[in-house]
Amino acid sequence: MEAPCLAGGHGSPRQRSPFCCRGGSQTLPPVTWSGGLQAATRSANLCRRTKYEKSEAAEVKIVRYRSGTRTEYGIQKGDIIQALEGSPFRGIKEAGRSVKASDVRLLAPCLPSKVLAIGASYRSHCLEVGQPILDEPMMFFKPSTSVVGPEDKLIRPAGVKRFDYEAEVGVVIKRRAFQVSKDKALDYVLGYTCVNDVSVRDWQNVAANWQWGRAKGSDTFCPIGPCIETEGNPYDMGVESRLNGVRKQRGSTSDLIWDIPSMIEYLSSTMTLLPGDVIATGTPVGVSNMNPGDVIEIIVDGVGTLRNYIA
Repeated sequence: MEAPCLAGGHGSPRQRSPFCCRGGSQTLPPVTWSGGLQAATRSANLCRRTKYEKSEAAEVKIVRYRSGTRTEYGIQKGDIIQALEGSPFRGIKEAGRSVKASDVRLLAPCLPSKVLAIGASYRSHCLEVGQPILDEPMMFFKPSTSVVGPEDKLIRPAGVKRFDYEAEVGVVIKRRAFQVSKDKALDYVLGYTCVNDVSVRDWQNVAANWQWGRAKGSDTFCPIGPCIETEGNPYDMGVESRLNGVRKQRGSTSDLIWDIPSMIEYLSSTMTLLPGDVIATGTPVGVSNMNPGDVIEIIVDGVGTLRNYIA
């Protein structure tokens, strides 16, 4: 998510939001987070000091697809998809049949009850735009109705000036999680995917009464895909965007202010995460506008490319 304190996009005068910055019109009580660390006392980058140990479980790419009238999950290996019996959230078991990827339509790889997005989470992006480093993660929701899949169209609302892409690493929750400690957090992760946190900046500022729900939760504003990669280093995972083939963003989760296990601990401290829920972990430097006819691609290392078309 782009830094929230800019009222009208990059280059416009700064405007403090009562929801995120000190000195606003509201004073909210602090939230107690037993696992949290004050940002001012954190190291320059906590994530880089954390060792990642690769799982012994098999690395697979889980897809969800439509073949004729049938919608199901599978494991993709090249151009072949091995169908699964039921949902991967109940265990991965092959059904003994396969289809060609070129013969099916890939869908969003999961059906989240909610997408939980973390804002102002990349240190370099905050420094670039002058956003204060927050003490705790800033979270908002994108509804399930905003979710679309690879190759789908993204509908730019008529009359808006800024219809922005935001390349993000998505974390897919494997099982019900509530009050999960940071040390156990990755046990609740099925894998990782690409997310585009599509945003209308015109609605995400004081002039529009901070309509974040509309700015980020309208239909087609949350492309996810093309698969769920079950293995990856959450502490150093590359993410980038390309607009019409030109790279616009490139970052790594090593630049996150709060690493992924810390995000899971924080979110699950007060709310239940369900199987298939997605955490959109924030975006690095370089967000910008998309116009009708544009092609936007979000790439996460090890996952692949999520491609969509602007209409």
